[in-house]
Amino acid sequence: MIKIYGGPRSRAIRCLWMAEEIGVPYENVKTNFAKGEARTPEFLRINPNAHVPALADGELHLFESLAINLYLARRYGAALWPKTVADEGRVFQWSIWAMTELEEPVVTTLVHRMFLPEAQRDADRADKAAERARKPLGVLEGALVGREWLLGDGFGVADLNVASVLWWAPMAGIDLAPTPAVQAWLARCTARPAFARAQAA
Repeated sequence: MIKIYGGPRSRAIRCLWMAEEIGVPYENVKTNFAKGEARTPEFLRINPNAHVPALADGELHLFESLAINLYLARRYGAALWPKTVADEGRVFQWSIWAMTELEEPVVTTLVHRMFLPEAQRDADRADKAAERARKPLGVLEGALVGREWLLGDGFGVADLNVASVLWWAPMAGIDLAPTPAVQAWLARCTARPAFARAQAA
């Protein structure tokens, strides 16, 4: 059985969501990064970076949440995987883009508005990060205007990977109203039953 290490309050939510979407049996191995559980010798054999999530599928060990999702969709989730090589390229594009352009400003805003103890929060840093998020949100808005999903006619791995990064934005107080297509798309993505099941894992 597949094992996904990490809990739903971490980046592992992305992989739990994918597993729920494709219906593959899995075990969620709760691994608390804050308590040092990702630095044990046993875990470091799975992910030497000492981060969650990580995946064990038989002898295969993978790290990096969106890479894990690409693997799971490609191997087990035909309905979420694109049908053409061109769309595979777009899946890779949007997945890498989510990590390199979108995640940093969203997470920095979230950390300094919610996660850190109040004495350690930097409001100016949070505000500047929220402002930096405007550019990638504009790019995503342009891709979604006039369409329900990033690729094709249905929800797919590109939608899941990008939405699983962006869903922290409202919690961080990043206003999505200036990008209404993004706002509506994120609502469609996070309304899916598989996402609710992943959050409850």
